[in-house]
Amino acid sequence: MKKVPIIQVKNLYKIYRVGETKVRALNGVDFTLYKGEFCAIVGTSGSGKSTLLNMLAGLEKPTKGEIQIAGKHIESLSEKELVTFRREKIGFIFQSYNLLNTMNAIENVAMPLSFRGMNKKERLARAKKYMDLVGVGGQAKHMPNQMSGGQQQRVGIARALAVNPQIIFADEPTGNLDSRTTMEVLRLMQKIVREQKQTLVMVTHDNNLASYADRRIRIVDGKIVSIEEGARQPEAAAGEAADTEQTADMSQKAGRN
Repeated sequence: MKKVPIIQVKNLYKIYRVGETKVRALNGVDFTLYKGEFCAIVGTSGSGKSTLLNMLAGLEKPTKGEIQIAGKHIESLSEKELVTFRREKIGFIFQSYNLLNTMNAIENVAMPLSFRGMNKKERLARAKKYMDLVGVGGQAKHMPNQMSGGQQQRVGIARALAVNPQIIFADEPTGNLDSRTTMEVLRLMQKIVREQKQTLVMVTHDNNLASYADRRIRIVDGKIVSIEEGARQPEAAAGEAADTEQTADMSQKAGRN
């Protein structure tokens, strides 16, 4: 099948002034992402990966360069146009879940739809559909503090999907999860990309997590140093983790004996 470009970045710079010093957070970045692709932007703290995510989501303006999303140049949009763009085209998955503690799970998922003028019955029906899809339909009436971290993140993923975005941005989405739940969430994100034909861009500092993406864009000091292809499957990694835990447990028992 022919690849359809969804994000095109050309000669992108972001320069901050710190006193008399110029800091190049992004220093001439170029790449293309395609519809239905799971891409990881990988880098250490201070590499420029979070700045790049903010640019792609229209949260920051570039100093120079072009960002086309679905054919629209977002670097030239006004703040009001950017708000509309994010509301209609973008879904977000956050490390800290960002669920409202005063709302139950289904109300959290439905909330972004209220900004589109959708009536309550339609909002809740769509929210339930995506909660079922990600495996937390049974927690619809639960408050955030009644759910595990993995369940809260699944609710966050359902919220991102419910707005039917062209692109989902995930900022360190498994940063607050244990290793087993991390594998479950990664498996879910791969499934969403494959079955829902969603475009997912994940920012992470973790090379292991990045290995599950279809492509990895590695960034160092504001420049892309490599672009790698090929996704690892979480099922294999989960098995490896289980084997490692079992081996460690056997070693501990042997030591006690």
